[in-house]
Amino acid sequence: MMTQATRQRVPIKAGYFTVPDDPAAAPRFLATRCESCGEHFFPRRAICARCLSEHTTDVELEGRGTLYSYTFVHFPLFGSMNVEHMDGYGVGQVDLPEGPRVQAPLAGKQMDFRIGQALVAELDTLREEAGCDIVLVRFRPVEVTR
Repeated sequence: MMTQATRQRVPIKAGYFTVPDDPAAAPRFLATRCESCGEHFFPRRAICARCLSEHTTDVELEGRGTLYSYTFVHFPLFGSMNVEHMDGYGVGQVDLPEGPRVQAPLAGKQMDFRIGQALVAELDTLREEAGCDIVLVRFRPVEVTR
């Protein structure tokens, strides 16, 4: 039996999200929690923006959230060699349960999305570079997860 070799997946920028070994697993956001007031921040920060405490802890936030706002850009995604991105793409602002609001691409067509909708994060290959898949985080509606 022959198995297909998979390329290593590398984040488009290190320090923002995890790249799980299991391709079916959702990525997690690399964030900070303030030990003094409990506020969460993404991306990570050394000083709390709410209470100015320096007592922060690095945490990972689950790749799930609620769609706050979105738009669709009818132009290819810059830097992508993925055919799926050639007709344009969606961008959403997603509220994570812990508090941070993240902006990320959306997976699917404009008609698949509505404000207040539950979304799940996934990794998407932007391009292949030096034998690796360069990936970014995007969100997909929970009801159409793969």
